[in-house]
Amino acid sequence: MGRCVSVGCEEMGTHKFPSNPNLRRKWDRALKRMNFKATDYSRLCSNHFKDTDFETISKETGFPLQRKVLKKSAVPTVFYWNSTSSPNTSSRAERYERRNTKRCLIPNTMTSREIDESLHSNITILSTDQAYAHEVEISNINVESTDIVHSPGPSKNDHKSTQTSTFCRIFVLDDLLIDNTAIHFYTGLENNDKFKLVLSTLCPMAYNLKYKGSQVINISIEDQFLLMLIKLRRNKCDYELSKFFGISKTLVSNIFITWLNFTYDMWSLIDIWPERQIVDYYMPAQFKKSYANTRIIIDGTEIPITKPKHPISQQATFSSYKNKNTMKFLVGATPGGLFSYCSEGYGGSTSDRQMIERSNLLEKCEPADSIMADRGFNVQDIFAAKGIGINIPTFLKGKSQLSGITVKRDRLLASQRVHIERLIGLSKTFRILKSDLNPYYVPLASRIFFVCIMLCNFREGIVNKLRI
Repeated sequence: MGRCVSVGCEEMGTHKFPSNPNLRRKWDRALKRMNFKATDYSRLCSNHFKDTDFETISKETGFPLQRKVLKKSAVPTVFYWNSTSSPNTSSRAERYERRNTKRCLIPNTMTSREIDESLHSNITILSTDQAYAHEVEISNINVESTDIVHSPGPSKNDHKSTQTSTFCRIFVLDDLLIDNTAIHFYTGLENNDKFKLVLSTLCPMAYNLKYKGSQVINISIEDQFLLMLIKLRRNKCDYELSKFFGISKTLVSNIFITWLNFTYDMWSLIDIWPERQIVDYYMPAQFKKSYANTRIIIDGTEIPITKPKHPISQQATFSSYKNKNTMKFLVGATPGGLFSYCSEGYGGSTSDRQMIERSNLLEKCEPADSIMADRGFNVQDIFAAKGIGINIPTFLKGKSQLSGITVKRDRLLASQRVHIERLIGLSKTFRILKSDLNPYYVPLASRIFFVCIMLCNFREGIVNKLRI
């Protein structure tokens, strides 16, 4: 038995949708949910029907019924937008009014220390749960992306409707942003200016989001972005984040998934594949001396996931290299130390050659370019037709040992290819990529990984152009 599908209702659903097509359409229209179509598993609770919609006397026995049975022609008419609101909706509205009354007891000019002292006094402050707000349609996170509405910018009313209460919360954004060490620890960014720069790439569209669940009105845009960064960087659970920001666990999940989809949609519009002239300009001196034609350094990386329940999924995602279930990605970086390529996620059993065959690197690279890779990427035959070279370490090919010149050349190659290893290591500082990914987030693994490497691109360069 699932929950009631009515917006704003948290009761368990007890009544199936009718099988009659005409009557089912009436039920669908009564719910007032955009693009909603009931399934065989959709349910409504009894709160949305009038007392006259239920049978009272059994037609077979003539005695009063012991449980509620809907009439065949009954249509739900009791919702929170009607004059007759459900008890659940009324109680939420009353709690919201009481919280607002309590907040007025303490002036807004109080400092964080004064607020802490007041919380230990005789004044009782109610916890700041999610404010009662109109609900919107829940989108499918596996298929649909976050809808973006372009706007010239946030208005004054928008700021007022998204303020976060500082009562009963651990995190206060203003206190965090004055400490660069804390910013780096929780977000991976260096300082407050970098935090504002990254957020500015998502504005003003961030002020007009269509959320996965209910519309968010009691937490600011800056706090929502900070919540997403902390989730990626420190991999905090939803309960812990709810205590950090003084909101509910459901709202934490709603904000994180919405912002992840939104950030991916925005940053995926950026062409991170640089032109040949830009690659040459930022190429370190040693690269120009030994591997001047290098366009990209590629490597594969894996992130662990929770073991799937389906046997076929277990087989597809099991990595013999990591000896566990993983998602595998093909990533590439310029010689200057910038992520310039990221593939979609593949099962851990996918080989390096299979990822190359499914990628569009052949279309992106130009004739006379060269690709630097590890020994596992033995794919010269794929790129040879277009005149693209592959620099990989030498194979023994039946020899007992390599010549001294070959060993020296391979060491030089390895010393330059290490840049992609360092960049991958930098991306793994986002702990969500190191712990077993929750099954709920596995369909979003490609988006999570892409957002993490894009955040790495906002970091200062890790490759010294002059010394290396």
